[in-house]
Amino acid sequence: MTRARALLLAFLLTAATALAHTVQGRDAAFLKGVSGIHIAPFMYLGAKHMVTGYDHLLFLLGVIFFLYRMRDVAVYVTCFAIGHSVTLLAGVLTGIHVNAYIVDALIGLSVIYKAFDNINGFRTLFGFQPNTKAAVLVFGLIHGFGLATKLQEFNLSRDGLVPNIIAFNVGVELGQLLALTLILAVMIAWRRTGGFVRHAVLANVLLMIAGVVLMGYQIAGYVLEPTA
Repeated sequence: MTRARALLLAFLLTAATALAHTVQGRDAAFLKGVSGIHIAPFMYLGAKHMVTGYDHLLFLLGVIFFLYRMRDVAVYVTCFAIGHSVTLLAGVLTGIHVNAYIVDALIGLSVIYKAFDNINGFRTLFGFQPNTKAAVLVFGLIHGFGLATKLQEFNLSRDGLVPNIIAFNVGVELGQLLALTLILAVMIAWRRTGGFVRHAVLANVLLMIAGVVLMGYQIAGYVLEPTA
């Protein structure tokens, strides 16, 4: 097993065990009591949330898995960024609320979708190919609601909310850029080996399994969530 392949598989298995990522500890305490404009802390929190957001990163991995040209990577990542920026800002600033379990289950579904698409599942089983850019944009909207639900838990103060949330979104984009750089480095190294072609399908099957685990965990949480 090549080093690049080992790193990729380790990433997938780690993601499958990290069933949920939430804002905790000192970060949660900060959000509960924050008031006024705090640009740098919110940028940090946005970047941290994206870098530790295994569900978001798994989807990004699926998106760029077979993209070889940086221009294509930029186009697809931009579609994803536009999608999650719109719903993150709209969700927090307008108070649009969606059940967090449902949103996170759909995020798990997005991982399954992209991995299934990567192995030509739609053409093979259904005889058609969905518009890949449109799909990434739509799932980006869902991922943005996932980001929004994490902040909505804290009933953030309206004092300084707009610049703070914009800063958080900028941080998300910076975190996404950092994570994407690392993922691409691993992928480029793996593609240079003979094992990439042989094991690309297996990697996407593992990616689908990780998505199923994430989705199942969230559905279970929704079903078992106590009602008031």
